[in-house]
Amino acid sequence: MQNIFVKLGDITKLDCDCIVNAANKSLLGGGGVDGSIHRAAGPDLLKECRSLHGCETGEAKITKGYRLKSRYVIHTVGPVYSGRDRDRQDLANCYWNSLELARKYDLHSIAFSAISTGIYGYPPEEAVPIAADTVKKWLKEHTDYEIKIIMCCFNQRIFDLYQRYLSK
Repeated sequence: MQNIFVKLGDITKLDCDCIVNAANKSLLGGGGVDGSIHRAAGPDLLKECRSLHGCETGEAKITKGYRLKSRYVIHTVGPVYSGRDRDRQDLANCYWNSLELARKYDLHSIAFSAISTGIYGYPPEEAVPIAADTVKKWLKEHTDYEIKIIMCCFNQRIFDLYQRYLSK
């Protein structure tokens, strides 16, 4: 699909309208990509996140990007993997709601981290198809909106999974 790109690297270094943070419910930083984004953006990100009063699983909230190249950070809380059907819907909601928020703020480039595939334990082989299918469905339903979507992968395994899945 022409609007979806796969990139291997550090999401905090990308120059796009917004990056999507795989946040925890508090939005106050943590490990993995969440901690990296908070460190790269600087202390003002934490200050703004405190004013948002958390976020529920599958939902998304937006802040400024501060010291990041991206103007905004969309924070979404992925599910902690349990193997239940609800995990699938919650993960899909993370991608869908992030794209809806990007459209609301008139953002035309967005980079997603591999939500829930780190310490939340979602198997990448299951998460990648959910993410890709959700993004493709959103694009199909919003053909009037131009947006570049980057799936930013923190390791070669997830990069290869996206490359294989999106080339089908």
